[in-house]
Amino acid sequence: MASEAATQDGADHPEARAASYPVEEIAAAWRRERPGTPVSSIGIVTPIWRLAKLLGDDRRRVLSGAGTDPATLDLMSVLRRSGPPYTLTTRELGRRSMITAGAVSQRVARAERDGLVTRRPGEGRPRTVLVELTPAGHHLVESTVDRVLGREAELIEALAPAQQEQLAGLLRVLLQDVQHRLGDDRITQVGED
Repeated sequence: MASEAATQDGADHPEARAASYPVEEIAAAWRRERPGTPVSSIGIVTPIWRLAKLLGDDRRRVLSGAGTDPATLDLMSVLRRSGPPYTLTTRELGRRSMITAGAVSQRVARAERDGLVTRRPGEGRPRTVLVELTPAGHHLVESTVDRVLGREAELIEALAPAQQEQLAGLLRVLLQDVQHRLGDDRITQVGED
């Protein structure tokens, strides 16, 4: 009976279903207005952009509550994941963070000012700078990473573990191909250069 009423109200009509998911509505509108325009990417790119915005905003809120920001946590996390003695060159930080030398320099300067890292010249190689996690930096990572990753795990609970694994694999393929096509393998925070 309910499905009969839905059909009579037009809820089973393709345009009615599209309206319930704005991405489908956008694609349907372009197909209607410009029948030859390729719209297959809309169903993938638009949700990725929206998810990136939502996830980025949520991560910033969680980190703000912890007294830090995404760039600082990224720097601290790269150092923490490197293992004892939690020290890397600025070049290695850039490579592992996939950011420019200038961005590394800014992050390190800010973290050093906040007492989260120390900087010292590298031994044997001129111009090499070593960055080391301080006890305060170590504490920041330890007190923050579970909050961030736990929150993000909650946000993807709508997908079963097998779906999460499948999506992760598909996103890896797509990301690597887009990076190759664009000749750009940098990954920055959403909305940053």
